[in-house]
Amino acid sequence: MNITELLSVNTIKLELTSKTKDDVIKEMANILDEDGKLLDKDKYIKAVTDREKEFSTGIGMGIAIPHGKSSGVKEASLVFGRSSDGIDYKSMDDELAHIFFLIAVPEESSDEHLKILAQISRKLMHKQLRDSLMKASSPEEVIALLEK
Repeated sequence: MNITELLSVNTIKLELTSKTKDDVIKEMANILDEDGKLLDKDKYIKAVTDREKEFSTGIGMGIAIPHGKSSGVKEASLVFGRSSDGIDYKSMDDELAHIFFLIAVPEESSDEHLKILAQISRKLMHKQLRDSLMKASSPEEVIALLEK
């Protein structure tokens, strides 16, 4: 499964309003919920925040990839969010996170979230893509950049 199949213009937010780690998870989960991808938003948010307590998904280079596996998820989906100001996500390099991918997978999916995570991580290793995502002016442009 390609990550761009999990994204749509409805699940891309070019300017997140959140200022904290917990708020950005909630804001992005709301996007999934509004797009009909969740069965139980609160249950899904709990799965993501519980996962964050184990180890921050702020991977560095201005990127955070929060994810959760939950019975509150209807179908595998992805949200892209961006914060110009940056959010303190307790990243490994202590830098603020600007690019966010929220991964949601149903409880019964085996390792689907790991495949999605690996795909996103591979793409975001390239500084040029990170820079382009920060400059993208439309959801369609974000999808086009990720399809490359």
